[in-house]
Amino acid sequence: MSEEETKTSAKKKEKPAPKERTVTTRHSVTIAGQKIPYTATAGTLFLRDAEGEPRAEVFYVAYSRDVDDPASRPVTFAFNGGPGSSAVWLHLGALGPRRVEAKDALPSAPPPNRVVDNEHSILDVTDLVFIDPVGTGWSRPLGETKAKEFHTVKDDVTSVGEFIQRWTSRNGRWSSPRYVMGESYGTTRAASLAAHLGEHGVMINGVALISAALMFQTLIFETGNDLPHVLYLPAFAATAAFHGKLAEPRDDLQAFLREVETFAIEEYGPALMLGASLPETRRDLLAERLGAMTGLDPALWRRSELRIELGRFCRELLREEGEIVGRLDSRFRGLLAADSDDPGERDPSFYFPYGPYASAIQDYLRRELGFDEERNYEVISFSVNETWSWSDDKSKRFGYINAASDLRRAMVQNPHLSVLFASGVYDLATPYFASMHTARHVGREVAIRKNIRESFYDAGHMMYLHPPSRAKLRDDLVVLITGS
Repeated sequence: MSEEETKTSAKKKEKPAPKERTVTTRHSVTIAGQKIPYTATAGTLFLRDAEGEPRAEVFYVAYSRDVDDPASRPVTFAFNGGPGSSAVWLHLGALGPRRVEAKDALPSAPPPNRVVDNEHSILDVTDLVFIDPVGTGWSRPLGETKAKEFHTVKDDVTSVGEFIQRWTSRNGRWSSPRYVMGESYGTTRAASLAAHLGEHGVMINGVALISAALMFQTLIFETGNDLPHVLYLPAFAATAAFHGKLAEPRDDLQAFLREVETFAIEEYGPALMLGASLPETRRDLLAERLGAMTGLDPALWRRSELRIELGRFCRELLREEGEIVGRLDSRFRGLLAADSDDPGERDPSFYFPYGPYASAIQDYLRRELGFDEERNYEVISFSVNETWSWSDDKSKRFGYINAASDLRRAMVQNPHLSVLFASGVYDLATPYFASMHTARHVGREVAIRKNIRESFYDAGHMMYLHPPSRAKLRDDLVVLITGS
């Protein structure tokens, strides 16, 4: 061994071994008129290699209602998506006992941002565990382990599955009913986890897919894939109606959307299938109808060969007012910046709530839950998102990610598995009609269909920003967990 190698080895030996940490505090919250005493645990849990050595630490926050027999209570594991997002959104937005006070469909107020009791939490019916996947929050690889070992579709599912198994063993919760809830890319993870965990002896009672992204062919606009154009159309129409851009305003939004859905499936989709062979007269007639449904100039639809992608729609609808509509929630409107055509870069429905949530979680974890950590909490890691490996399964030569096939396998193997698809009408990231398409293609068998429920909200991707939708989401999740 060289002198340099000897010094490096000595430094490694001097470095203290990492240790798991937990901090426990006690609180109470009033939910549905009932005072709920609970224990909060903020901590880290190691993922280990075959020799038992730590390869990553996963940060989590768990809430358990104070009862005599916690082992029999349901427990729900929740996470967000990105990939690269911590669990802050579901944690402090929808499910946890505390939530961020943020404006809905408006610019957020400057600091200080308040965290208040969440009367719409589901802690009264289930204990909660919020998981930050490796590379998000305070979760990180350890030792010689590289971050990229966790940032593939398959490895992500495996690592979160390992966390769930270890947490369940450590906390004596093997007899508890178990639920998995994810939002956005978190639904991709949740659907695959249902199959993965089942195959490793961890049966799941239910899955909540909040703003589902399971069949990626329904979401990716590219040449030759006309499916997103068909499935985005109703959300475009809902957005135009919300902003008063329809030539003939419609009082009954639901009736209007049913008309658009029927048109999309029975007329628009078949026309797109014809490609360049679509007769010009038929194209012109369809352009007029598309313009009337979406508030965009029929001439724009004609020039675009009846195909207007998400980014262009977001920029064009309110162009005359110098504004852009939100991608995550098209009720939001913001400045149409002259220096960028990227709707993600200028999405007001992301950046308006981002500040309050990012500040609140940093303060809440340290001050209220007492977890002392100098490192910055990674609310969203753009580096994880940008370096994510989307094609790690060498057994599949072609095709888009399709976690719906994993969900179907889980439902075949576990006929008691219940699934909720929760979709915002104004979501342009994972549109509600694409979610409907996915839900209705998991399986046509009655045994599968009867265990799938779909629910829709008058809001966007993070429907819990909208108080009435937050209340409705709670009701739907309570039904999933209690069956009533």
